[in-house]
Amino acid sequence: MDSTNPTLKARNFPSAEQEAGALARATRYAGPESAYRLAFTDTEFLLREELRPVRMQLELLKPEMVQQEHGIESTIVIFGSARIVPPEQALAALERAQAGGDTALVRRAEMAVSMSHYYAEARHFAALATRRSRDYATPIYVVTGGGPGIMEAGNRGAHDVEGKSLGLNIVLPHEQAPNAYITPELCFQFHYFALRKMHFLMRSIALVCFPGGFGTLDELFETITLVQTGKSRKRPILLFGRLFWERLIDFDFLVDTGMVSAADLSLFRFVETAEEAWEQLASYYGFDLPPTQTGEFAADI
Repeated sequence: MDSTNPTLKARNFPSAEQEAGALARATRYAGPESAYRLAFTDTEFLLREELRPVRMQLELLKPEMVQQEHGIESTIVIFGSARIVPPEQALAALERAQAGGDTALVRRAEMAVSMSHYYAEARHFAALATRRSRDYATPIYVVTGGGPGIMEAGNRGAHDVEGKSLGLNIVLPHEQAPNAYITPELCFQFHYFALRKMHFLMRSIALVCFPGGFGTLDELFETITLVQTGKSRKRPILLFGRLFWERLIDFDFLVDTGMVSAADLSLFRFVETAEEAWEQLASYYGFDLPPTQTGEFAADI
């Protein structure tokens, strides 16, 4: 008997997809009040309060399964403000403010121009990481929150060098559409913040954090806490812009008051440029070392 005969491996039952597509709705039971729907095609049922555990599981599984299908094993997470705009946009806004003569508006526009260099660095770093790792046995993909600002810069940098990147967008009361530079098949939308955060870290080999507000701080400190407490493996956490971070947070005061140990300050490092950030990662993982008999990124035999 020919073991390759496809009939020997044929399905014994139709798939859920086949049944959902072939199902003919009975006229008498077609109304909105009818329960005559397959449970997995009944959106109203799936959105019931009691089905929250099922929805959480779906939000865990969908990004996980899609990333597996695309062979994504290692990522670099880029966090940062949604409000930091590209340099050209910031300069145009400054020119308009100066023409209007509003002193307060000019000051804000000048600050936006100053902060816009972080957009440029995030874009450059994402392009650098994508290009440098493209030929590794395990390529490294940029992942962002999928929105505007620094998130857009990260996805844009990967797009600049024709690389794939991920966006993990979140449903918010004020609409936040995904930016235009995410690889479409790797653009995800989340309802649950907790599951989104977990997906940020599940494959990450590093966190690169640019200046940002409450959301950025939340994501940064949750990551630091997971590493500090040993719940997550240690990985490089790079903070772009020492001046910003040391003015925002008095890290030495945390040590002086005993709230953290001095050793905890080694959980992160400051960087100023895309090249410096890549050098930190290359040094940590041995990216630029010659291959050895124990693997591409092995420190020694």
